[in-house]
Amino acid sequence: MQKLRFFFILLLMAAGMQAQNIPLLKYEQLESRIAGEKAELLVVNFWATTCAPCVKELPHFMEVNAEYKDDPGFKMLLVSLDRAKDLERVKKFMKDREITAEVVVLDDNKRMNTWIPRINLDWGGEIPVTLIYKNNEQVYFQNGEMSKEELQQVIKQHLNP
Repeated sequence: MQKLRFFFILLLMAAGMQAQNIPLLKYEQLESRIAGEKAELLVVNFWATTCAPCVKELPHFMEVNAEYKDDPGFKMLLVSLDRAKDLERVKKFMKDREITAEVVVLDDNKRMNTWIPRINLDWGGEIPVTLIYKNNEQVYFQNGEMSKEELQQVIKQHLNP
């Protein structure tokens, strides 16, 4: 019983350490991260902890992420647009909401007008925004909140068709 308790303590500590590891990226680093993704299908969602529609849709994204967790061709990346000084709030949010997808904070708000059109010309900067890349090519853009069903449909359309 003692060994089992020790195992669970280690497991909780590892989960806590993983949740604490949220990199702060500049746009070029994010661009490289997306371009270097090896999964066939990459779902990228831009969000913030202060955005009500973002917070509303995240449980749907976590359910879908759980559905595909064992599929090596699938990856989800949540790009927080919270400020770098609010990193602790993002960490707490992730822990409290049991966010399982990889999260990065895009610490590049001063250059938003430069990098937003590089992500997608139709994006005016509103959040949430979801993009899907297939083999590193953007194949889908959704400006605004997505339902679980919409997200599932788009993934099924592009993943291993």
